[in-house]
Amino acid sequence: MKEQFKKFLNEEQDPKAIEKITSKLNDLLMKGEEVGYIAVQKKPAITVFPDSIVLTNKRIIICKPKNLGLSMDFTDYTWDDIAGAFVKENILGSEFSFNTNTDLSISIDYIPKIQARKIYTYAKEQLDLLKNPVIISAPTIEAAVPVEEVAPIEDEIEEVETEEVTNYAEILPATTPSYETYEPIQPTQTSTSTGDRKLSELSKEELFDKLQNYKKLLDNGLIMQGEYDAYKKEILSYM
Repeated sequence: MKEQFKKFLNEEQDPKAIEKITSKLNDLLMKGEEVGYIAVQKKPAITVFPDSIVLTNKRIIICKPKNLGLSMDFTDYTWDDIAGAFVKENILGSEFSFNTNTDLSISIDYIPKIQARKIYTYAKEQLDLLKNPVIISAPTIEAAVPVEEVAPIEDEIEEVETEEVTNYAEILPATTPSYETYEPIQPTQTSTSTGDRKLSELSKEELFDKLQNYKKLLDNGLIMQGEYDAYKKEILSYM
């Protein structure tokens, strides 16, 4: 058992809590699921049964002991259900929180700062991987066609493509910009300041509040998904 949870004792995790959690995780993990990190709550007072948060390559699992540690409640959230993750550093430890696509907000406080940063980084990696999956394109199979048949077809295609490109260039100014053309328009005029203050001057609490405000605007239909993603990306770069 020691070898199983030894790798999760690098940032002051409680060994007894880690051993208890990992012994139960054996029956909870799905096929192909691997534990990436385990963070354990550390309150100022002595806590015999601290809460823990387990991050795997498939979900976030919240572990809360009950009945004097004889049993434990597990609540999980898959990565595609999570809208964003946040860390708020306090004087005594940090608070790790995340929002779901159904507007639920889940948080665990008194997480040691280094553990909170680790789970925040791991969560960001999983969310980015979910939004930008690696796509492997299939190889193109070319049919063998006699040379005498290909030549006239190529001449035809060249004429049609030249005409289509010319027409497209003529009507391009009247088209509605796609997401790619919208993205370079940074939301700096709206989101980079609070009064006369820039995002770089805001605290993490203020950045978190600003992101929640944009989420409410999105939910109420006042801004589009593309605008919200652009605001969110910029705000997270300062957190």
